[in-house]
Amino acid sequence: MVSRVLLLLVMVGTGLVGQVDATGADGEVMMYAVVSEVPKDKSRVAVKAALNDTVSDMRLLASETILNNLIWKKLEICHAMKLEGFKVADGFKVATVHVVDASMLPMLLQSFAGDCLIKKAIEVAPLVD
Repeated sequence: MVSRVLLLLVMVGTGLVGQVDATGADGEVMMYAVVSEVPKDKSRVAVKAALNDTVSDMRLLASETILNNLIWKKLEICHAMKLEGFKVADGFKVATVHVVDASMLPMLLQSFAGDCLIKKAIEVAPLVD
């Protein structure tokens, strides 16, 4: 037992063990996203997503479990999220969702989220009066 721990410590110290990526043991990945369009169909939501240090337009595909989630029911444009799920051909199959503050997003998405909120305020604020 002690020899295994020492071997692991030596491997980490020499760089033989690489960095852990965002992929889980079952292929589940973690990404951040900002809703980029008004969600008309909650089962397919358009987002700007940060995955593996790249930003791209993507569709979030929600299962029945996610569709019944209170967070998902209240989803609006500019909402920032931390998601876990699986990358598929048509988009990203969502397994879990957490709403986050825009300041908790990776720097790659913060400018998009800020611009989105300003645009939303300019378009929606005049309609309130």
